[in-house]
Amino acid sequence: MHKMPKLKPIEWVGSALRDMRAMPEDVQDTFGFALYMAQCGGKHPDAKPLKGFSGAGVLEIVEDYNSDTYRAVYTVRFADAVYVLHVFQKKSKKGITTPQEEITRIKARLGMAEELYRSKQR
Repeated sequence: MHKMPKLKPIEWVGSALRDMRAMPEDVQDTFGFALYMAQCGGKHPDAKPLKGFSGAGVLEIVEDYNSDTYRAVYTVRFADAVYVLHVFQKKSKKGITTPQEEITRIKARLGMAEELYRSKQR
């Protein structure tokens, strides 16, 4: 008899859930599976630490679909849940770097996730 792994809940920060639901279904499937692996305490083979967030446990998964690039950014830094910080379509054609406005949004939402986590600890 297999025991199901204890899943960490997912906390969606800001508009992340709404943004995820707006993605093509194949992209949602990939992101959903990566988040499921994170809930189980694992890491999707394509999940990579997001540059500029060293030690914050901030990971991103990148999915190319129909010549567009989509990204989901989440953190596993907090013990109680997987916090999805941002899901977006990368519009910039300048290389693979994440645009500054997206980094700013991710930093703000990481702060929101910290607040959420702290409020649950009380």
